[in-house]
Amino acid sequence: MTISPHLRVAIQADFPQLAEVMYDAIWNGPSQYTIDQKRAWCPEVRVGNDWNDRLLQQWIVLAESDRHVVGFMSLTSNGYIDFAYIRPRHQGTGLFRKLFQKLEHRALELGETLLWVHASLMAQPAFEAMGFEIVQAEHVDVRGERLSRFEMRKKLK
Repeated sequence: MTISPHLRVAIQADFPQLAEVMYDAIWNGPSQYTIDQKRAWCPEVRVGNDWNDRLLQQWIVLAESDRHVVGFMSLTSNGYIDFAYIRPRHQGTGLFRKLFQKLEHRALELGETLLWVHASLMAQPAFEAMGFEIVQAEHVDVRGERLSRFEMRKKLK
C-alpha cells in the first residue's frame, strides 16, 4: 500500500533535504539538458549561508513520505515561484499539482494577483497544465553554459 505524501510548510531544518531533492531531480530525473548544462545548473547539493538565506526569504511547501522530503515549491514576496522540484520516483504522481494548489492558495491569501516562474524545459508542461502561459522563451548563461527556459505567468482570480 502506497501512502500519499503529506504536505506541510517547510522549516529551516528541512533546507538540507530540499537541496537533496533539487539535486536528485536535476541529475536523476528525465532531462533535456546536457551533462555540462546540469553541472553548471547544480554542480553539487547546495549548502551554506547563501542557500539558507535564500530559502528563509520564501514561503515553502513540501511533500514528505516516511519523513523524507520528496518534493517542494517556493513562493517569494512578489508572486514568483523560485523552486519547484520533485524527486524522480514521485514525478507523474500528481504531486506537482498538489504542491501547486497549496502554493496558489497561499498566494491568494497574500493578495497576489499574478504568479510567475522561470520554468525549465522539464517543468514547462507541468506549469502549463496548471494554467500558466508562456510569456517568452529565454536563454540564460550559467557558469559558461547556455540553458533554455520559459518565463511563464498565471493570473489569479
